[in-house]
Amino acid sequence: MNSESSDLHVAATGTSPEVDFRFSEHRLALKGESYPENAAAFYGDLVARVRAYLTGLAGAGEVTFDVALTYFNSSSTKMLFALFDALNEAAGAGTRVVLNWHHDVDDDTIEEFGAELHEEFPALDFRDIAVDA
Repeated sequence: MNSESSDLHVAATGTSPEVDFRFSEHRLALKGESYPENAAAFYGDLVARVRAYLTGLAGAGEVTFDVALTYFNSSSTKMLFALFDALNEAAGAGTRVVLNWHHDVDDDTIEEFGAELHEEFPALDFRDIAVDA
């Protein structure tokens, strides 16, 4: 297995989310807060790894992506859009991509961002999951 498709786990820090990309199980997850000093540096490799993984699927299979971010800044938003764009392209090419958007039941901002994602990336099987903290 090459390095692009080997599983990736990055522990959360005070400013960056936990990354748990289990490519071997077709399960990806982001959890926590995202406001790293350099979002492009933090997410750049993640986006590249996800794109390489999706290319290997060649329009087949199913991928589940769980996103449970409690806060993210504008530079993280731009990089998240790049990540979701890669997933949307794969979904458009035939790979089923389930996006589980987890948010606190009282967090309107995160919920509304999820609704925006649903509109922006229509090929994704979007699931809004409100969690009662």
